[in-house]
Amino acid sequence: MDIDDKRYRQQGSSKMNRLRAFLKTETPTRVAAALRGLWLYRESLTQARQVPDGTQHRLFALIARIESGEDIARTDAIDRFSNDETLEELVAAIERDIQADRPGAALDRLHTYCTKKFGHLLDQRGISWTRDEPLHSRVGKYVRALQSERELRDMTLQILKNAIGVFDKFNHVRNNQTLAHDNELPDKAEARFIFDSVTAILRFVRAVDTVRYESSVVGAN
Repeated sequence: MDIDDKRYRQQGSSKMNRLRAFLKTETPTRVAAALRGLWLYRESLTQARQVPDGTQHRLFALIARIESGEDIARTDAIDRFSNDETLEELVAAIERDIQADRPGAALDRLHTYCTKKFGHLLDQRGISWTRDEPLHSRVGKYVRALQSERELRDMTLQILKNAIGVFDKFNHVRNNQTLAHDNELPDKAEARFIFDSVTAILRFVRAVDTVRYESSVVGAN
């Protein structure tokens, strides 16, 4: 495989970002084979850095889970949309929780990510918003902007309008059912459903904004 292929450069060209893109986009069989190969290569190095006890066990448990087809939530919609150290740490924390199959623990950070993401999307369009503006209000402004930018099918528009209510309820979940405060987390199945529902919206948003960006570049040329 060619790790320099452009499909692995969507999040940047560094070795770590290309590896992340590979892990997110390739089949479970190829991902498992690559992870096992990387570890065996590491073992062949005479001056490899020491790692914490249990690292090998956790890695091979993850590989076994990937190969057996055990399902964990997708994080491909959680992109690093700006050069921001806080954002980098936020995304990394979400990815760690999901890789550990702890969707409930990831919900608080996912909410914070969404507030930053929709603030960023509004900034790109020159739409004003304030830091004390709740998440669902930011989403509402984005949906209205998107509706003015492109023709949306009736069902797509309805889903996006419903998404405003989803993010309104997500505010409640964040404040009362996540680790943001001393709360009892939702059970794993419900937490996974919430995580998947929110990231499905983010995945669509990223797709349409990518098209918008590419169209603006073509128009400028």
